[in-house]
Amino acid sequence: EAFLPGRLLGIGLLLTIASGTAVALILFPEIGFWGAALIAIVLAPTDAALGQAVVSNEEVPAMVRQGLTVESGLNDGIAVPFLTIAIAGIAGELQNATEIAAVFIEEIGLAVAVGLGVGYVAAIAMRYASNRGWMGREGRQVLIPFLALFALALADLIGGSGFIAAFVGGVVFGHRVRREFPSICHFSEGVAHLLTMASFFVFGALILEPVLDVLSWEIVVYAVLSLTVIRMIPVALSLIGTSLAWQTVGFLGWFGPRGLASLVFVGTVVAHLGTDVAIEVVAVGAVTVVMSVFLHGVTAWPLSRRYASWFASMGDEPETDTMPEHSDVQHMTGRAVARSADPPMMGD
Repeated sequence: EAFLPGRLLGIGLLLTIASGTAVALILFPEIGFWGAALIAIVLAPTDAALGQAVVSNEEVPAMVRQGLTVESGLNDGIAVPFLTIAIAGIAGELQNATEIAAVFIEEIGLAVAVGLGVGYVAAIAMRYASNRGWMGREGRQVLIPFLALFALALADLIGGSGFIAAFVGGVVFGHRVRREFPSICHFSEGVAHLLTMASFFVFGALILEPVLDVLSWEIVVYAVLSLTVIRMIPVALSLIGTSLAWQTVGFLGWFGPRGLASLVFVGTVVAHLGTDVAIEVVAVGAVTVVMSVFLHGVTAWPLSRRYASWFASMGDEPETDTMPEHSDVQHMTGRAVARSADPPMMGD
């Protein structure tokens, strides 16, 4: 089912950045091309946490839920090199296309190398310790968030993308251990949820109020466009030729909430730039996120139920079997499931 997140990430994300840059240039001409690109990049990633009711509603086609989840899980990492390039462009550190390509390759290459190393070594070490009774279930579960932070910090230290390093490390680590230890992520998932809620609390308590002092109609207009046409038109264009129903295309286009990734990107901009551009980026980013919190939060459950009802009603139509939405989503194989009992280790 990779075609759906593949198109959303490989085509939709790039078109979203391009269209967002064009709109920002029109509304904020004083910040120039790199400033406009920075705003577009900050608001390009989506956040599945704000649409949890959508991705957890099992009446919604599994392919759609999986596509949105994978998209939100990967688009922030893919956007990081573009963010670095835009920040360097504003600082005047990029003079030609060769330097831009070098930054892009360095961000990705170093991050992949760190992720591969951390994930592979950690998996071998954890399996070795577990098999000898040196590490119990609680120790394995605590290890996961530590490894994610370690990969992120190490990649940032040497000039790579911490987001990409953490993701690649998780893929490698999970590939080697998840069958033997299927419950290993329970603790980290709970911690992630708690920290996400804490991040939104801090955003509302400390960041949003100062932004209201510089609020303008241009910022509000851009925020509205970012949540609608800047996201929805690129998604629709990226899905041409997939035979997905227009209801599905509209559903995928609307549920691109802006949340934690955009807030992290805003923090990155503030840390690297002390210019008027940074103030503009913070204001636009904060207003867009707060509008997304309310609009996507309010519509997630009712629209997901309405879409699920439409999908269920299509079951009586003769052409239903040919709809991509009806594709079965393959998870673990039967053999893998049979091996998925977490074996008790000494110290559990």
